[in-house]
Amino acid sequence: MSVEQLEALIHRYKCDSESVYNTWFIYNEARTKAFRTIRRGVMNVVETIKQGTFGNDFKGSPLEFVLNCITEQKQVFQGAAHPFYWKPKLRIPDIYENEENQHIFAEFLEAALSATTADKLVKNIVELDRCNIKGLGPAVANILYFLHPTLMPPFNTAMVNGFNALFNDKKKLGSWKEYLAMRETIISVNEKVKPYLSKDLGAFSGFLFDVGVGKIALDQTWENALAFETNKLEKALKKRHDEISQEVDEENEHLRMQFVLSEIGHALGYDVFIAANDRTRSLNGKRLQFSTLPKLPPLNLPPEVLKAVSLIDVIWLNKESRNIECAFEVEKSTSIYSGILRLFDLASSLNDRQYNFFLVAPDTREKEIIAQLKRPSFAGINCMSLHYLLFSDVYKHCEGICKFGEDYRVLFKLSRSV
Repeated sequence: MSVEQLEALIHRYKCDSESVYNTWFIYNEARTKAFRTIRRGVMNVVETIKQGTFGNDFKGSPLEFVLNCITEQKQVFQGAAHPFYWKPKLRIPDIYENEENQHIFAEFLEAALSATTADKLVKNIVELDRCNIKGLGPAVANILYFLHPTLMPPFNTAMVNGFNALFNDKKKLGSWKEYLAMRETIISVNEKVKPYLSKDLGAFSGFLFDVGVGKIALDQTWENALAFETNKLEKALKKRHDEISQEVDEENEHLRMQFVLSEIGHALGYDVFIAANDRTRSLNGKRLQFSTLPKLPPLNLPPEVLKAVSLIDVIWLNKESRNIECAFEVEKSTSIYSGILRLFDLASSLNDRQYNFFLVAPDTREKEIIAQLKRPSFAGINCMSLHYLLFSDVYKHCEGICKFGEDYRVLFKLSRSV
């Protein structure tokens, strides 16, 4: 395929409102938040293996949390957790019963966390591959992508199918050698079409995904065209459309709750700060940027903490002192655990008193919230008192809170805790 033909396909990819590029890579709050959460999760995997508390099953392990955060990236990473499920009959992946393999995996992840160059990462992959740990193949690349998005592309069946279709190749799943060969081609071609996509390899990988599932049908006159029957293509497009519709509904519900919390905050006399990556969004013609402070007041926080704090969904600040009074993480469909971590980062960094912070989530996620709040790692936290609010309660009592409430403590009448 010529560069011109490839650029034409990429143009179609970027112009399609339902493409992975527009629904996942661009304007996606969950994707933006995932990088730091997954990095912290990987650090926790390493630490638990070192301490001997990792466990002997995927379920309930810190690795499950990491993969859950990845699979939350919608259809692009659907099935990313499957290779890590413990399969007792096959004894794969062999990192749950074999302590030595566990430590090899931890060393690999620790090296990946600290790596600063592609050469170092590739070397680590080759060393891991030589260990021949059963079942621990390039599915791990999905973790590497979230640690180094400009150096390591993600990897799944649809992307491999798309790659083979575009480049008339026969790459297979399950081989680190095949993955590294794909990576070289992806990086080389991405450089050639540089003005059209991004240094972040997620953009090009999303393109491969859309080709692989038939979202982008190749010209049948091309020798390496992917042969999709008409009905199969129609089914793929319908499924994708339904997924996009669901995502839009979820994002709008999240946005609607940010508007409501902003309205309540202003009614109670607070200044309101809304997540930096959400403020340009609008709902029913209203923009969040008209409800938010342009930036947070000086908080004397480290840059990496300040960056994470700026992504907290809603923060209320005292108009006079400019101090933070309370903060909210709205978890419509994203990880409850990651929301708790962001609030904990804020409270522990301020560390001048105990703060009252809130998780806000649909009623259907109440059991999930309770399970996360009962995690031993959150026991005995002194810098933060964490409560949760259910969507139905906030919507039902919004008007009354705005009319009769005096400060954030009125929320205690609605909120719940563990």
